[in-house]
Amino acid sequence: MSLEITFLGTGSAHPAPARGASALALRREGQCWLFDCGEGTQTQLMRSRLRAARITKIFITHLHGDHIFGLPGLLCTLSLQSNPDASKAPVDIFGPVGLRSFLWRSLELSHSQLLFPYTVHELVPTRDQCPAEEFRDFSGLDRGEGCPQGPPGRVLHLDPGEDSYLLLEDEQLVVRAFRLFHRVPSFGFVLEEKPRPGKLNVQKLKELG
Repeated sequence: MSLEITFLGTGSAHPAPARGASALALRREGQCWLFDCGEGTQTQLMRSRLRAARITKIFITHLHGDHIFGLPGLLCTLSLQSNPDASKAPVDIFGPVGLRSFLWRSLELSHSQLLFPYTVHELVPTRDQCPAEEFRDFSGLDRGEGCPQGPPGRVLHLDPGEDSYLLLEDEQLVVRAFRLFHRVPSFGFVLEEKPRPGKLNVQKLKELG
């Protein structure tokens, strides 16, 4: 399995001419996974050798603006470059509770209609992930208002046994989120490659001495 990482932005709080806000791209098996999407990320993608159209998964560490303000714009640009295709797999977006409402409202208020499906999988934080006075419970956002056009997706809770959140698993790797302590609930992401069995014929080697 080959992995290639491109740092699109390593700036904090606000973008600079030579240093974008937080964003990192990982290329794997012809796909592109994006970690955080600060303001100007799509411009940084254009300057790179990456193809934004290959983005299939997006992971958001936390809901500070320098990590998410570029996301609605990026999705709209991807839509402009897309053709309507009902059979296309949705872009999976992972992040803290509140991300679904942020995206849905941003796209609704700007009258943006995406030509591809997307799902938002929200991670439910624990209260010890940030200072008590900063913790806000966003789990009830939009509840009771009825938002049938909001994106689908899972709600993921901490697995106490693993002390992490299981996000993805396939034949090659497992992707988990773990809790970080920050001013707001934050998450880190771990991609763990599964053991690859060898291809030697042990019995044949023994027969050959």
